[in-house]
Order: sequence, then structure tokens, then C-alpha cells
Amino acid sequence: MLFESQIRDFKRLLPWNKIAKRKNDLRELMRQKLRVQSQEDLRAWSDAVIERIEQLHCFRHARVVMFYYPVHHEVDLRPLLDKYKDEKVILLPVTHRDSIELRQYVGQDNLKQGHYGIPTPQTGTYHGKPELVIVPGLAFDKDLTRMGRGKGYYDRFLRKLGNVTKVGVCYDFQISDDLPRSFRDVRMDKVVTPSATYER
Repeated sequence: MLFESQIRDFKRLLPWNKIAKRKNDLRELMRQKLRVQSQEDLRAWSDAVIERIEQLHCFRHARVVMFYYPVHHEVDLRPLLDKYKDEKVILLPVTHRDSIELRQYVGQDNLKQGHYGIPTPQTGTYHGKPELVIVPGLAFDKDLTRMGRGKGYYDRFLRKLGNVTKVGVCYDFQISDDLPRSFRDVRMDKVVTPSATYER
């Protein structure tokens, strides 16, 4: 019994456990900040992010783009889905256990509530590879480190994808000076906020 408690104490001192605690504290802080924002502000900020995305060379020239369906006050990019669905292949993620499946978005009437209550396309699995991935996050920093919700879906998925352009999106208050980072975290190529575009 004593030996087990010593192991627990030792694990709490390991660097990755300290990183995990800092991340969890920051996640809770960001969730609190998101909850107190007005719907009007969130919509205005989302519209500003949309304008910046449309100006990106990587977006204008990408034929296959992976977005996400916004939940929990995430930046709302839904206007881009319908605007570009006939011009580009628009993909949305569907989570399965510990992985992400891609499905093509063809319209709002083809969506059905899926895992975690997130609307998902009822099209079949898309087996191609996106050229551009738009990634939500609870926080980013100016070094393009991303902090998600802690499940690791995007980090695992992006590592498997390999060489694709990754653009994180968030509100200005979600940019942190120095995010805790572990070896599992995948950095973005750009991060877009309502007032700035950060890039390597």
C-alpha cells in the first residue's frame, strides 16, 4: 500500500503531469471566458475570422478543405460550408472511439446528430486527403501551439495526415503568451483570430 502511494506521488512530480495540470487549469479558464461572451460578440468575431480565412492563399487554392461543426461557443465558420460546398470538397470530422473519420458536407439537410451531439454528414466515408485543415482549439499561442479539449482526437489525426496545411482558429482572448506543450501536440502552420493572422 505504501509502495503504491509512493508511485502516485512520484507520478505527480513527473513533468508531463505538471503539463497536464497546467493544461486542465487553462482549459477551465477558457471555458469560463467562453461562457460569459455574448452571442452578438461571438457572431461578430466569427465573421471577422471568416473574412481572414477567405483571404488566405492556402484557402483560396485548396480544393479539399476540412472544417468542423462548431460546438461549445467555438468560432462559427458555418457560412463557409454552404458558400463553398459546390466549389470545393468540404469535409467534416466524425469521431469514432479514438479516431476521426472524414465525411463530405453536402448541405444542412444532410446532417444528423452524432457523437457528443455534434451534427454530422450522412454521406459515406471520404477516403481522400484534405489539402487544408481548419482546426478549432480552446487556446493557441503565438508559436502556433494548440491546446484542445484534452481527448487528443486532432493531434492523432493530424499526425497520421502528415504534410497538410493546418490553420487554427480562435477568438483573440484565446491567444495565450506561453501554452504548456507536450511532445504529442501538433503545431499549426497558421492561427487566425478576429484581429490577426499568426504564421510561422
